[in-house]
Amino acid sequence: MTAIEGKVVAITGASSGIGEATALLLASRGAKLALGARRLDRLESLASRIVASGGEAVLLRTDVRRRDDLAALVNLALERFDKIDVLVNNAGIGPISPLDDLRVEEWEEMIDVNIKGVLYGIAAALPVFRTQGFGHFVNTASTAGLITRPTMAVYSGTKFAVRAISEGLRQEAGDKLRVTIITPGFVRTDFIETVNNPVVKAQLEEARDKFAIPPDAIARAIAFAVEQPAEVDVGEIIVRPTAQG
Repeated sequence: MTAIEGKVVAITGASSGIGEATALLLASRGAKLALGARRLDRLESLASRIVASGGEAVLLRTDVRRRDDLAALVNLALERFDKIDVLVNNAGIGPISPLDDLRVEEWEEMIDVNIKGVLYGIAAALPVFRTQGFGHFVNTASTAGLITRPTMAVYSGTKFAVRAISEGLRQEAGDKLRVTIITPGFVRTDFIETVNNPVVKAQLEEARDKFAIPPDAIARAIAFAVEQPAEVDVGEIIVRPTAQG
């Protein structure tokens, strides 16, 4: 047995990238999964792979901009597996651009997904964790939440917010609940596909091809935090490419 075996883990943004890699890794170590994302076809494919390998997974189309969707995902885990040990608030987007572009709708969407989506996850799981007497939030931030760069002001702001919310939650959580911030650097995911400024997109593609790390690197960090004994709370793990400035 592993320390992860039998744990029930709900993951948002599970259809690709870090979420998908985390689901596959945790399933291989015996976790039972509730998978949420907007792309239902990819969720179904992921769940099928997990089940075919002997794992357990349920899925629900989940848009983290909708509070009811997060509540439904947590409830699905409870109905199917009778508990929820971990919520991985992983869904996030990053259509970065210079502020002069005035892409206000993209700013709003980053706020809705990256900040409110995490808060909705907390709202869904926190009462359950309190009732159970155990639970673990794993919130995906970014190295953009440590330092702000040109073109990344709004995205960076949302990730600073995730780190602040997570730290506040940790301080309020008491001695039964755990909170971990996962802070990735440049990871090879679908992140760039949402960038609509052609100059910024080209720069990101060049950097990605030079040094971005695979999502598995972040999945291993998440697994490390989850597998610790109940009295050990891993506050934050920063994982970035060696070549990243």
